[in-house]
This record gives sequence, structure tokens and C-alpha cells, in this order.
Amino acid sequence: MISDSSPHILVVDDELSMRELLELMLCKEGYRVCCAENGKKALSLLEKKSFDLLLCDIRLGDLTGLDVLKAAKKHTPDIPVIMISAYTTTELAVASMNEGAYDFVPKPFNNIELKQTIAQALAMKSISREKEKEILGKALLKTLHFGKIIGDSPSMHKIYDMIRQVAKTTTNILITGESGTGKELVARAIHDESNRKQHPFVTINCGGIPETLMESELMGYKKGAFTGAIQDKKGLFEIADKGTIFLDEIGDLTLPIQVKLLRIVQEKVFKPIGGNDDVHVDVRIVSATNKNLEDEVIANRFREDLFYRLNVIEIRMPPLRERKEDIRLLAQHFIEIYSKKMEKEITKLSSYAVDLLNRYDFPGNIRELENLIERSVALSNTNIILPESLAISTHKQIHKRRWIEGIKRRRFDLEDVENGVTLDAILEEIEKAYIEKALIVGRGDKLRAAELLQINLRSLRYRLDKLGLKK
Repeated sequence: MISDSSPHILVVDDELSMRELLELMLCKEGYRVCCAENGKKALSLLEKKSFDLLLCDIRLGDLTGLDVLKAAKKHTPDIPVIMISAYTTTELAVASMNEGAYDFVPKPFNNIELKQTIAQALAMKSISREKEKEILGKALLKTLHFGKIIGDSPSMHKIYDMIRQVAKTTTNILITGESGTGKELVARAIHDESNRKQHPFVTINCGGIPETLMESELMGYKKGAFTGAIQDKKGLFEIADKGTIFLDEIGDLTLPIQVKLLRIVQEKVFKPIGGNDDVHVDVRIVSATNKNLEDEVIANRFREDLFYRLNVIEIRMPPLRERKEDIRLLAQHFIEIYSKKMEKEITKLSSYAVDLLNRYDFPGNIRELENLIERSVALSNTNIILPESLAISTHKQIHKRRWIEGIKRRRFDLEDVENGVTLDAILEEIEKAYIEKALIVGRGDKLRAAELLQINLRSLRYRLDKLGLKK
């Protein structure tokens, strides 16, 4: 319900339809709204009335949005200003941030995200930058579960529940998922939540140790067992006694090593190389793989008996594209880390930067996101990360170009019609390829992509929705 104490927002835009849309949307949120159709009217209102937030277009006809921004900041230094524009450029975004804008939002904007940005700006109005970082840090802590795992999406809450259920048991666990999804963090969380947390957590990268060294690494050796064995050496299983051993990328083990590992997994007993006596160990075995081990078993590259021993309980880590809700949280976490390392005062991502991240599929998952944020922090010259600091456009172009090149190489044989074809599927595939290519050429600008395809923006949005493409 709107009252005299409700936040007062000034909307400045030269398009009547946009002013009406924003006024209706913001009034429904309980804000008092005042509109101006040009820069001079906006400056006049700023002189006469008190506003809690300014929402201003860049292109106004008479003055520029930057002129209004400067005047607003001069008149009321602590007023948060959100700039909006259909003509997004690096220069405009950087200039806006340098003049004190809270955020820079591109048109067409996502209504929900714009409302969230406005709410955040109003909440931060009277808070210093240090206090803002403190609040953001506390918000992040609420989403930190089991050590370093970050996520508040439904799929991650299921993972947390699974960790709680299995941590106190001694059952072998197999963690599956693509590279970069955080499988080792889950293994560490299981250990830290278990009764073994006071004992060692030992990690073995099964794909990083040569086969000739793997047996000695796992089981150790006795002095004189081979040339260079000048003293006894404990294997990693013995080092992990009473604790947890994490076999990362278990699918990379060769068959001969799998045979030797099977006895340890079954009986928790092994002989060091050159030794005569059995060594008994009490270890919890957690494995991880980015391969489909069932397929590996069928292809006779992985032993079926070992697979069933390791895969008593499976925890599947979702790829980042299936937990989009967590991208902003993860990005904010990495911003905090790398801002501190590089001694920069970067507080957050701009709304446009968040939108770009949300529309990217991240084939490299969390590891790729961390790399992007580290690079962005290094390149950013404002206290907010802008889209231009992200290398995501290059990543997206490479990823999409590979897909489109695959479409180009496909040969459509009309003779296939004799056996029956799915025309809708063929046409949909072609349509997807052209739209993706247009978005690449237009650098993600939907209006430009629509022009290249000689369709209107509404038609493009309809096709994006119909084809299940990211909008």
C-alpha cells in the first residue's frame, strides 16, 4: 500500500510507453512514482521535490542521462541512480559508474531483476561501501553450507540433505558430475560432517598419477622393493587410516590398477610393494568421476564388480546451467575473494553483467565462472563489474560457433524423404542456427539480431521462447 512514507522514485524517459510501464510496475510494488519526459523536467523536479531513487534513461532528447545523473548527485549526493538504456556501450556504462550510478541496466530489461535492483539500491542508500560489503558477506554466509559449498538453489539443498544423511555412515559414495561442479568440495563436506573429521582426508587424483607409480602411491612400498626404494614409504591408504580417502576421477584408472584397488575396497587390506605382511586399514572411500561409469563398464573399460563396490550411494552434482539461481551468489563470493587479493574496492556485478552470466551455459561450470570473475576483477576500473570486463562474449562465441559449424556441416539429403523425415525438427534446427548466429554477430543485442534476420523484436522473442533458447 502506497503512503507518504513509501520510497519516492523519479522516472526519467522520453518514451511515453516506457514511462507508463515503469510507473505501473513500481506503483504495484508500493512506491510513489513521479515521471519526467526529458532532462529539463527532471532537473526541475529534483529541485522542487525529494526523491529516494532516480531511474533515468541515457538518451533524453534535450539533455543526456549523464547530465541528469551529475545534477542529481550534486543536489542529493546519497541518492541512488539507476541508468537504463537500449544503447549499451562500454563508454556509457563506465562513465555512469564513474559519476556515481548505482547500476546500469540495458533495455529490454527483466522486470523482476529491475525490481530487485531497485530494492537493493534503496536498502543500501544510507549505508557506506564498507557496510554494504559487510551485509553482502553476511548474506553469503547464509548460503555457505558444509565448508566452501555455495548455493541456495533447490538442487543444492537436495545435495546438502544427502550429505547430512550419508556423512555419519561408513558406506562408500560415488560423486558424479561434469568437471568443475565441485565434487571434491562435497567429498570434503562429507568428511567434515562425519565421525572421522578429526582424522586425515586424503585426496588422490587418479588421472594425474602415471600407472607405473599408482600402485606404490596407493599401497606404499618396503625398503629395497625396487631401485631407489631406500626406505619404507607408507601408501596413501595407510596415511588415510581412520579417515577418508577421496579417489578423484576414478574412471581414469587402468584395468590392472582397478584389480588391485578392488581388494582394498572389499577387504580394506593390502600388501605394500615388496612386503609380506598385510596392512589393515579403516577408511571411508569416496570416489568421483566426470564419466558415465555404467557406459565404461559396458565398454569393458571399468570393472563391474569395482563399480558396484564404489557406487553404493551416488550423489550427482548438477552442472551450473541447471542451477542458475546460484550464479550471482557464486560470482559475489569470487568477487570478495579476488577483490581482497588484488586490493580493489569492487562490491558487486552490474545487473547487465548478471544477465549475461545467467544467459551463458558455462560448459566449464564453477571453475569457469571463477576464472571469469578473477579476470573481471583484474580488468575492472569501477567499483561494479560491468559486462565489458567479462570474457564471456568470447566464450559464448566459441561455444556457439562450434555448434553452428556442426549445423553447417550437416548435409540434408532429400532422398531421406523416402524413408520418412521429421520436417518440423529439421526446420527447427535450421531456425535455431540462424538465430544463434544472428545473436553472435549482434553481440547479444536482440534488436540488432532481429534486424539481421529481417524480423521484428517481438517475433524474435517469440521464436526464442518457442525454441527454448535463453532469452
